[in-house]
Amino acid sequence: MKNTLKQYIVITIGFIICSIAVYFFLMPNNIAAGGVTGLGMIINHYVPALPVGMLMIFMNVLLFVISFVVLGRKFGIKTIYASFGFSGVIWLLERTVHLENPVTDDPLLAVIIGTSVSGFGMAMIFNFNASTGGTDILAKILNRYFHIDIGKSLFIIDFIITLMAAFTFGIQKGLYAIIAVAMNGYIIDYIIAGFNIVMQVFIMTKNTDIIAEYIMNELDRGVTFFTGEGGFSGNGFRIIYTVLS
Repeated sequence: MKNTLKQYIVITIGFIICSIAVYFFLMPNNIAAGGVTGLGMIINHYVPALPVGMLMIFMNVLLFVISFVVLGRKFGIKTIYASFGFSGVIWLLERTVHLENPVTDDPLLAVIIGTSVSGFGMAMIFNFNASTGGTDILAKILNRYFHIDIGKSLFIIDFIITLMAAFTFGIQKGLYAIIAVAMNGYIIDYIIAGFNIVMQVFIMTKNTDIIAEYIMNELDRGVTFFTGEGGFSGNGFRIIYTVLS
């Protein structure tokens, strides 16, 4: 229960970070970097009365229904939570925080900051086996029926959306969107690799029981005991071995 709560807290922080990055940096500069978010921005350009967040929620509902019918499976509750949480926070920001001017009007700076920050948030979500849904579902459909790798499927879908963005917002903004898509994948992989660093720890102490209990109960990690012997003293003692992340 404690571990599950921790996962949902981290996922929540993750999609809030993503929402802030998208709303304050990418959306004001019309950087539609693929995904449901990019598609929502394109539709919003033609129909300003429809907020991007609302469009994202609608498209996610539609995609989850298609997934259930076509793929015959349900997505994990964490993915459903993250996808609607991400869309909901953007919608909330649209209704409560009205930007008269972009945080930066330099598109390249917006791409670098927005993609770096959103990539960090996405990595937090992916690290707990969740995602923000959206085009991930279409990628799984392409994978199942056309046997295209999921990674390639995502690239194809995002590339099509960036082409639409180029047509809608201009070639320059479309090129920035392609840069953002490429950066996003690299940043997510890099940060997840950092999250998954683990350390093997050997502890030699007289208080093995107290420390082992702390590791198991407070850090929620397992321990293994080894028997050691001092090279000079010849005295036997217990060694605690654990893996921490």
